[in-house]
Amino acid sequence: MTPAAILDVARDGIVTFLKVGGPLMLVALAVGLVVSLVQALTQLQEQTLVYVPKILAVFGALLFLLPFMGDALAGYMARIAARIVAGG
Repeated sequence: MTPAAILDVARDGIVTFLKVGGPLMLVALAVGLVVSLVQALTQLQEQTLVYVPKILAVFGALLFLLPFMGDALAGYMARIAARIVAGG
């Protein structure tokens, strides 16, 4: 396997990782920002208040995005398997 092929596989893996993990991280970031803004506006400084909405939002996004995430991971595995079959 040439260094260029190794870099292609690594780049494809990183892009797939960002496709799968990125949307969930963005949902968690948005919910955390909204809850922090509400806390700042109401002067309610409870540290544990962030966790429940964030967990529920990420869980809901996970259920919604699971087909997309599965497709992305299956496509990556198919590309890797095709490279293995082709001999690198």
